[in-house]
Amino acid sequence: MAKLGKRSVAARAAFEGKDNLSVEEAVKLIKSAASAKFDETLEIAMNLGVDPRHADQMVRGVVRLPNGTGKTVRVAVFARGAKADEAKEAGADIVGAEDLMETIQSGKIEFDRCIATPDMMPIVGRLGKILGPRNLMPNPKVGTVTMDVKAAVEAAKGGEVQFKVEKAGVIHGGIGKVSFTEDKLAENVRAFVDAVTKAKPAGAKGTYVKKVSLSSTMGPGVSLDLATTAAQ
Repeated sequence: MAKLGKRSVAARAAFEGKDNLSVEEAVKLIKSAASAKFDETLEIAMNLGVDPRHADQMVRGVVRLPNGTGKTVRVAVFARGAKADEAKEAGADIVGAEDLMETIQSGKIEFDRCIATPDMMPIVGRLGKILGPRNLMPNPKVGTVTMDVKAAVEAAKGGEVQFKVEKAGVIHGGIGKVSFTEDKLAENVRAFVDAVTKAKPAGAKGTYVKKVSLSSTMGPGVSLDLATTAAQ
């Protein structure tokens, strides 16, 4: 077993015996313990009482974080003509059609979000095996298949985060940078939890949100008092 470094040992000691904290307490603890040489991301993990193998228990959606993610999001758009021009004007990093499909098929994926106009879906559909596993496949349910290209690009650039439950019933997300103020991080935490809560599927039975934890990229995690995660 690898020996822990001094920073890891110190971080674990700071978190020892601390659990079920309020959002504010958890954010303060994580900020004080973050010691990496880069601006770490505040990460959230939500354990849900769902089995995503059943279609009526799938949880997915999108949330516009009030204070953004602190991350530069690269956006690719499948569009032609006036819609392609609209995408470029809105700040899209890559815009194309068949040429973009061929670039992706060659293994070159230089974007974090993929948007498409509805007429482009026959082309985009051929990329399902490539984009699907990376959670990059455009989907009308999260607003990435749309004719309102401008709004979709601006949302992606402005701190919109997509979420999708994994096989084990867990949702992960990056919701800001540790350098953000405590208030801004707390706001983002509550916005994310609220969005996932509102996305509760019809087939979910019993306790829906079982546990919510926060951590920094390189730090240990801490669980939250669920009563404090409600939007204020």
